[in-house]
Amino acid sequence: MSYTTENIRNVALAGHPGAGKTMLFEALLHAGGAIQTAGSIERGTTVSDFDPIEKERGHSIDAAIASIDTATDNAPVHVNLLDTPGYPDFRGPTLSTLAAVETVAIVCDAGAGVEYGTRRMMEYAKARNLCRVIIVNKIDHAEADNARLLASLRESFGPEVLPLNLPADNGARVVDCFGYSGKVAQGDSDLGPVADWHQKILDQVVEVNETVMDHYLDLGEDGLSGQELHDAFEQCLREGHLVPVCFVSARSGVGMDDLLAIAGKLFPHPGEGNPPNFVKGAGDEASPIDAQPDPSKHVIADVFKIVNDPFVGKLGIFRVYQGTVKKDSQLFIDDGKKPFKVAHLFKIKGKDHVEVAQAVPGDIAAVAKVDELHFDAVLHDSHDEDQIHLAPSEFPKPMFGLAVEAAHKGQEQKLSTALHKLAEEDPAFNVEHHGELNETVVRGLSDLHLRVMLQRLKDKHGVEVKTRPPRIAYRETVSSNAEGHHRHKKQTGGAGQFGEVFLRIEPLPRGAGFEFVDEVKGGTIPGQFMPAVEKGVRQVLGAGAVAGYPLQDVRVVVYDGKHHSVDSKEVAFVAAGKKAFLDAIAKARPQVLEPIVDLEVAAPEQHMGDISGGLSSKRARISGTDSLRGGEIVVRAQVPLSELEGYAAELKSVTAGRGRYALDFSHYEPVPPQVQSRLVEAFKPRIEDD
Repeated sequence: MSYTTENIRNVALAGHPGAGKTMLFEALLHAGGAIQTAGSIERGTTVSDFDPIEKERGHSIDAAIASIDTATDNAPVHVNLLDTPGYPDFRGPTLSTLAAVETVAIVCDAGAGVEYGTRRMMEYAKARNLCRVIIVNKIDHAEADNARLLASLRESFGPEVLPLNLPADNGARVVDCFGYSGKVAQGDSDLGPVADWHQKILDQVVEVNETVMDHYLDLGEDGLSGQELHDAFEQCLREGHLVPVCFVSARSGVGMDDLLAIAGKLFPHPGEGNPPNFVKGAGDEASPIDAQPDPSKHVIADVFKIVNDPFVGKLGIFRVYQGTVKKDSQLFIDDGKKPFKVAHLFKIKGKDHVEVAQAVPGDIAAVAKVDELHFDAVLHDSHDEDQIHLAPSEFPKPMFGLAVEAAHKGQEQKLSTALHKLAEEDPAFNVEHHGELNETVVRGLSDLHLRVMLQRLKDKHGVEVKTRPPRIAYRETVSSNAEGHHRHKKQTGGAGQFGEVFLRIEPLPRGAGFEFVDEVKGGTIPGQFMPAVEKGVRQVLGAGAVAGYPLQDVRVVVYDGKHHSVDSKEVAFVAAGKKAFLDAIAKARPQVLEPIVDLEVAAPEQHMGDISGGLSSKRARISGTDSLRGGEIVVRAQVPLSELEGYAAELKSVTAGRGRYALDFSHYEPVPPQVQSRLVEAFKPRIEDD
């Protein structure tokens, strides 16, 4: 099927676990003719959940892609559909796909109400300036309460939440209340008169554009052209003035044809969505650029997903923003000077790769066996596009950690290689190596996230590991201004070593990082030695001063010093800078900071007392609770990460396995005095050993 940018629709399915995203993905592929029969999660035959771990667990742990080629009003429509994991443990792959789409379709369970996963994905999509659509699934199930759910959605997300269609006959069919089918249905629906909802959504759409509003007020609905209404609808989606709702049942197929028609007629194509934030240059010199979906311009594409396939090699999946990527063409990666040849160009269909000749602006495609590819790499075909970058997306900070080592001797290098391949695939999975402890630590979003990644490590890469709890990611800082001084003088026969440094330190706001300022006057420290002073200071930043943790949120100002015309060397000023910094820290009331996380715990309401009591014993600050349908509650709190070791097992025990939780990094704050004393005492033996 031949198509242009105007025919493409890029849609990500997201939402709460269990809302039915994967089965909706299957039903849409079937309705659009991409597959002959919809697969089954129970039988492990779905297009998207093809990973053995996904089949074993019965839910998605990675994002999957497939395309549908269909037609609307005899015009071709190419829908790139992305199925994303619902569990918050696997938000890395979910959020990375948002960079590739114009529309996020948040899937809700008609019988479950507005769940915390629904709220989170609405927030993520809004923060990324993406068009949002809500798909209410399972409308024909016995426990479905479509009217109550729509009311809850409007209460939670505002009056801009309005239906495009309505369930009828207890969810056995849907009726058009907007006009996407060419004619608004008449009569009643399960949610009341169709005409009432039609008027609400029409009023919402026309008020976004003054010209359309004037035509509507003067001539009525019949006076609006189809193009006027379409353009106003697109503007509403881009500005968040409308969040349309579509009712479907993936199990029975109700609403699938309607949803495809809505996507073809009303969802934005890549030239209509809000443009991505590309910049050229770095730092203060960076300037925004406009990547235009013009097939004749130079290529600009962004790699939003990496897959290390044992048979195909490294697969880089990218979204084209400008230009046309063609088979056998040559592309550069970021600022690299050596291009690679696009020997094979693929469209993705679950685990299968279909070779194609080209990818036009707005399309999603992949290249294989290019080792230099990485997540968020910019691909281009001209040195004029050097230093172009897509503004980085924010991901949850991985806070759960495990120290790992190879279970069998001789596999250390294999372990390192495999861990870095896993980190390439998931932007919320990090690998750290602490040289001073000779410790490799993997960090993820939860204990489940890490268990799945280590299972992949074994199954996919053939490496087994032994694990143990890592050190908590404490940090150090200072709480007052202070001055430091050190003279390094060493004579060993012949030329000696001499360097003297005076500096002062100042605390910075939390999260500000580190600043190094040179205020030396009169050449008392020659300019060629200032990098050595900074090197000495940075040695302390990395190793810590009072408890052995990295130092942050401090400004160092070097204002004076002395040198010797013969004996001054870089090594002398490295030592002098380091010791002067340590001297100042000791006077500046140093503090140890601990990571605080935002925690959400969901469980049956009868366990509220046990959960709240358990959190209170962990120095938690409970900020609120929400009641969900089905007798569940959500407890929100801020908790020191150090207190959550073993919390998964504890929650499982007190809720009989029915509790679940998610956390996000919030901020650092000082530890209690008794905790700081314990950490400082533990650091002293290591100093003595050194």
